[in-house]
Amino acid sequence: MATAVVATAFGGPEALSLVEVPVGPPGPGQILIEVRAAGVNPIDYKLYSGAYGTDPSKLPVRLGLEASGVVRAVGNGAEGPGGPLHRGDEVIGYPVQGAYATELLAPASSVLAKPAGLSFEQASGLMLTGVTATHALHATDVGADDTVLVHGASGGVGLMVVQLALNARARVIGTANEKNHDLLRQFGAEPVAYGDGLVERVLALAPGGVDAAIDCIGTDEAMDASLALVADRGRIATIASFKRGTEEGVKVLGMGPGGDPGTELRAAARVDLLRRAEKGMLKVVIAATYPLSEAATAHRALATGHTRGKIALVP
Repeated sequence: MATAVVATAFGGPEALSLVEVPVGPPGPGQILIEVRAAGVNPIDYKLYSGAYGTDPSKLPVRLGLEASGVVRAVGNGAEGPGGPLHRGDEVIGYPVQGAYATELLAPASSVLAKPAGLSFEQASGLMLTGVTATHALHATDVGADDTVLVHGASGGVGLMVVQLALNARARVIGTANEKNHDLLRQFGAEPVAYGDGLVERVLALAPGGVDAAIDCIGTDEAMDASLALVADRGRIATIASFKRGTEEGVKVLGMGPGGDPGTELRAAARVDLLRRAEKGMLKVVIAATYPLSEAATAHRALATGHTRGKIALVP
């Protein structure tokens, strides 16, 4: 048996409970992982908030789409995207279902070797943010010599967008709370504060405007500023403002209503993200860690929208 976090009802974090769940030996093409850390992402609480419906037949909801840990058993014919996997290997599982657990059965196609330079906590936060950032930069065609505005640049996805854009030799201007400006400077971005006068502050840095904008927070301010600063709406993307983004004709990315899930592109990005992390080109900033028993507290912290980097659950 494994201990897992489930949502027993639709609503807020008070719906989360710890339960015992059976975990059998891996079948063909499966890997059994002893979870050392699970990444916490906004989609996790959206799954039980009612944002995607309230069908009672879907309860209880197992949570967690990414984890890092150690392989405990390998099913027949199980081979990951990066090659064969063996008992004792340190790995990342993404995408998976039910990562908030002490043990996890995952399809081998979702299991990759963990970069040696990342802790388990950091590794649990690499993939979902990394593939989302890759998708956003691809959708907005950001490349060398472009200037890109990143809204929510100090969050989990935002920091990954910053790093990958800089890897592509773009110039990055990032919005963030002033307490996180030094962090953005350390990564090589140029920070600006939220609030009244945002467009003017960006123009002071980039008088000609910006080439592309990526919204990682979903506020009206982020959308308004992007529309004011970017001439081509095809080079504006949002991962959080699905309704407004659709109305404005910008790129809407992700699993929300009308979003482009980018499934194949995201799956293909995983091996490249591992390569970059192995070379020290990508870092994962951990904002906080919580035990599984405090998953509700972790979700309340994430829902504030003010986390600096990633939150991880540690069994």
